[in-house]
Amino acid sequence: MDFTPTEEQTAARGLAARVFGDLSTPERLAAAGAGTDAELWKALCAAGLTSAVEDVGLLGLVLLLEEQGRTTAQVPFAVSCVYGLLAVGRHGTREQRARLLPALRDGSAVATGAFPDRGAVRAGADGRLTGTTGWVPWLRDATHVLVPDADRSLWLVRVADAGTVPVVTTAPWAAAELRLEAAPAERLGSAGAYEDVLAAARVAYAGLQAGVCAGSLARAVAHTTVREQFGRPLSTRQAVQLRAADAHMDTEAIRVTAYEAAWRFDEGLPCASHVLTAGWWASEAGRRVVHTGQHLHGGIGADLDHPVHRHFLWGRQIDAHLGCGARLLDELGAVLADTEHKEHEEHDESAGHAGHAGHSEPGRLGRQSEHEERRGREEQGEHEEQEETA
Repeated sequence: MDFTPTEEQTAARGLAARVFGDLSTPERLAAAGAGTDAELWKALCAAGLTSAVEDVGLLGLVLLLEEQGRTTAQVPFAVSCVYGLLAVGRHGTREQRARLLPALRDGSAVATGAFPDRGAVRAGADGRLTGTTGWVPWLRDATHVLVPDADRSLWLVRVADAGTVPVVTTAPWAAAELRLEAAPAERLGSAGAYEDVLAAARVAYAGLQAGVCAGSLARAVAHTTVREQFGRPLSTRQAVQLRAADAHMDTEAIRVTAYEAAWRFDEGLPCASHVLTAGWWASEAGRRVVHTGQHLHGGIGADLDHPVHRHFLWGRQIDAHLGCGARLLDELGAVLADTEHKEHEEHDESAGHAGHAGHSEPGRLGRQSEHEERRGREEQGEHEEQEETA
């Protein structure tokens, strides 16, 4: 394993850090409300960061989303990259890629996804979809939405052909409920596409959570360094140091598990358990970190207008998105049990072949054992004769 970013990934991360740092300010975030910061989105696309995702892979996207999470930038970057660029790039036909990817690269089209599957959408024989999903992030600002049906086949729907009902979520992600009434849709990918896209989404959101936690912790460190009680900075108090240290370790755990899962995904290696592990850390540890970040701010951490409160809201939203910790742990247990079962079957099959071969042809080892046994009986007989003679 080598998680060292390539030159392209490092350059893209540095550029993203500058763009997000310059434009995703508390003042601009407050002005954007729950909608997309149009100027920031335009700057990201003009800098080529959306189109770069095709080149830097999922690991590169995780690095970019870390930078977004640090500032909780109000743009649909994660959803459009995962459910648009990566999904169409990996599972679309040549015609779909030629038609859809250019607009997704330059940001004139925005994709989102109605994930995970809840079995509420049915596909008719004519390829039209009917059903109602739960809340979908950034649906109010999207042009396309990727929808899994009850059989987990993937369909791409134009938002203009569907109904939407705005939904208020913990984090201001311009969410809405998707309502489909015989809505026209086009099939994307074949069997296994749903699991592939869901895995990419879980890893991407784990990377976003790593950034959210890092940003929350950075604000907490800055605050406790200058805030004094009884003539000493709060950061010199052991209790504060221990809370901050635990939060740092949790953040690093989220980061490294997301990196490993993304690297294995890009390399085409088995990664089901790694994806779920990253998702579990993002859920469980992420929740702890954003609570710590707010707690270390004292009373002002409860101020809804304070920047650290946005990290708290985003952290809690990601905690529950695409499966909370308990659900992910349940899925992980099923994956591990299935893997162990397959390993046992392979072992039993190998042992059966070896036993059959040993029975049909004893070989040198079997003949040697028979010879040693016969030699032992002869020696015992000689020993008994000597005792009788004596």
